[in-house]
Amino acid sequence: MTSSAPKPPRGHFSILYFASAGSFTGRDSESLPAPLPLSKLFSELETRHPGFKAKILDSSLVTVNLDYVDVPGEGEEGPVIQEGDEVAIIPPVSSG
Repeated sequence: MTSSAPKPPRGHFSILYFASAGSFTGRDSESLPAPLPLSKLFSELETRHPGFKAKILDSSLVTVNLDYVDVPGEGEEGPVIQEGDEVAIIPPVSSG
């Protein structure tokens, strides 16, 4: 599986938004400066896209470099996202 996101600039990582995450943010992807703990990423996304945590992140799966990761709880930092990494926000989807 290959991503359709452009390679992030030097010193950055990519975030891919799927399904309702893309609809909410109005974009398929974006780049942010690395390194960044996963918990701080969620705070940054909430700042950039108010309401994102409650409406999207709280029910989404998250991958870092195609590996599912646990969403950090209160007071936890979780994994540190490094330069060139790819984070995907994958909300639940329904099928007919």
